[in-house]
Amino acid sequence: MYGCYRREGVEMAGQQLKTIVFLGSVREGRFGLRVAKFVKKQLESANHSVEIFDPLEMPFPIMTKALHHYQDRSAAPVWLVEADKKLQAADAVVVVSSEYNHSIPPALSNMMDHFPLSSYAFKPSGIVCYSLGPYGGMRAAMQLRAFLGELGCISVGNIFGIPVVNRALDEEGKPLDEKLVPASNRLIGQLDWHAHAMKNHRQAHGIPK
Repeated sequence: MYGCYRREGVEMAGQQLKTIVFLGSVREGRFGLRVAKFVKKQLESANHSVEIFDPLEMPFPIMTKALHHYQDRSAAPVWLVEADKKLQAADAVVVVSSEYNHSIPPALSNMMDHFPLSSYAFKPSGIVCYSLGPYGGMRAAMQLRAFLGELGCISVGNIFGIPVVNRALDEEGKPLDEKLVPASNRLIGQLDWHAHAMKNHRQAHGIPK
């Protein structure tokens, strides 16, 4: 059902969705970048405009002052203000997360906590998790459901988990397992449906005050 809607949405409406992908790992030798590259390609093939927020490429410090704690936004770092504008303009959020000590990677929560709740509000999110072991980061994913809900971007039902990630994708994000493409499309199909529905409703009725 979701996949059918997604194809029709692209072919009939041609309405492109804007999606921010938060990459949650900074650890040496991380596999997250190859996952993010794969997810970006899959989203783009579904008519998403995608930007990756990578804490190794963006200078997120350990958070001492979030953007919304600046009384004067002109005093905030320019790069953070610009990143927030992109997040505000997005129709959906995707989180690419590893699992640190059976939990959410601190670089991910630290990065996302820099932005106000209003930048996430009334938009859907998708969870993509991975691990070197057989569970695909699912313990972190369960905690991300609560975290994303508190941010205001409730996650869709499907979770795209990648176990044994080192054997699933090459360094450029090319899938080595044929199951990855249909599995990712299940998540993207649900994300599309929710993103279009929420976008249409925001445009027609605004958001609660």
